[in-house]
Amino acid sequence: MAEVKRANDQAAARLPSRHGELPPWEIAELPAPPPFGFRNLLRVIGPGAVLAATSIGGGEWLVGPAAAVKYSSAIFLIVTLAILFQVIFNLEAIRYTLYTGEPIYGGIMRLKPGPKFWAGFYTVVGFLQLGWPALAGSAAATLLSAWLGRLPEAGDGEAQVWITTGLIAAVVLILSFGGTIEKMLEYFAWTMLALVFGFLLFVNAAYVPADHWWTSFKGFFQFAGLPRPIDWGLIGALAATAGSGGMGNLTITNWIRDKGFGMGAKVGAIPSAIGGHRIQLSHVGKVFEVNESNLARWREWMRYVHADQIWVWGLFCFLGMYLNVNLATYIVPSGTDLQGLAAGAYQAKYLAERIWPGFWFLTLFNGFWVLFKTQLGNTDILVRTVTDALWMSSGKLRGWRGGRIQSIYYSILAIFSLWGVLAIRSASPMKLFTILANIAGMVLVIAGAQIFWINRRFLPPALRPPLWREAALLGCVGFYAFFSFFVIRNIIESF
Repeated sequence: MAEVKRANDQAAARLPSRHGELPPWEIAELPAPPPFGFRNLLRVIGPGAVLAATSIGGGEWLVGPAAAVKYSSAIFLIVTLAILFQVIFNLEAIRYTLYTGEPIYGGIMRLKPGPKFWAGFYTVVGFLQLGWPALAGSAAATLLSAWLGRLPEAGDGEAQVWITTGLIAAVVLILSFGGTIEKMLEYFAWTMLALVFGFLLFVNAAYVPADHWWTSFKGFFQFAGLPRPIDWGLIGALAATAGSGGMGNLTITNWIRDKGFGMGAKVGAIPSAIGGHRIQLSHVGKVFEVNESNLARWREWMRYVHADQIWVWGLFCFLGMYLNVNLATYIVPSGTDLQGLAAGAYQAKYLAERIWPGFWFLTLFNGFWVLFKTQLGNTDILVRTVTDALWMSSGKLRGWRGGRIQSIYYSILAIFSLWGVLAIRSASPMKLFTILANIAGMVLVIAGAQIFWINRRFLPPALRPPLWREAALLGCVGFYAFFSFFVIRNIIESF
């Protein structure tokens, strides 16, 4: 009898004992990753680059410089902590995906009160954070500035709306090719990162003095307190968008799945409209039995994940913010308001005035790609979130049009794109982005607590994070709860 009990206990440790509010996972072998090495590393990693290219936009190009010029770089320990916390957040969300092949939304929908509730909740939250084309509007400002030869003014609003509409249409076109959507995003990501960082490194190295580099760098590792009055909306947006912010951090798990990390290789991907018709996606994940061979493969997969998230996503986020802040605090007079219709084009104005007129077009070109690629990534994040949530929670939708998930994806893409064309007239891009970024901070609070519970509840003991990682994840929840509290308090007091 004791032997039977011991055998049952061992089996329980090898497979999940409960599956929550979705159907049980299927059982399969964990695929072996390529041998860990530099060449394979370059071939395997990629989701971190997609997220980095999406992250280096609103936060690094817009909010970071605006906060630095207003308050100085001395407050940027907030950014360092934000990136560290979001790295932990991403790694712990990916842990679930490596084991099940499901994006973290699958784990969330396994929690009570069930998939329909959480699918609806994250659809609404995703829309509130990303359903407004703020970054397309800022990207349009760079093109309009190049055409006019000056910063846009109030009378140029209608022209900016039409350019924004064209950029939204371009996003739809780009997301229609590539075999899988993740692959197309990855191509754009590596190209954009090379262009943007080449430009930023050159301008900073050539024109910013060494002592200013050091002053900016120190600001990321010390905190002198916030000058008053405090713009909590701007500071909260800085904390959220220093990394990815909210829905982007969750959607990294969808890209990890579509790239084929871990058990993601067993479940499929979301195919593109053109070139991806043969690809299928399961609505339920697959897990593996915990044994010596699978644990060895698991550890190798985690090495790739750590490289992708720490040395690609985390490092690029830090460098992107540092280089933009270093440049902005050197060329822009302290106290300048970098918000308004021309957000995204101010760097070009001051570089052209203070250093060389030719930087007007070069900086606008660089700023356009930063902001447009972020709009591209954010559009996919929103549409992918809603698509995956509906795909996993609704049997009726899985049967629609022959069970082709791309039909759901592109229908939702069309709906949100049409909405974006209408919504761009509602407020200035920078004001919109500040509001949306603070919603992202609230998402990190809610989802961080859920990830903590998901990994404890659904993962076998051998695959769960160590205690220090769990503590760091809860630290992330507390960090963003702090900023969310003051942002909400300010909103209430303003009425």
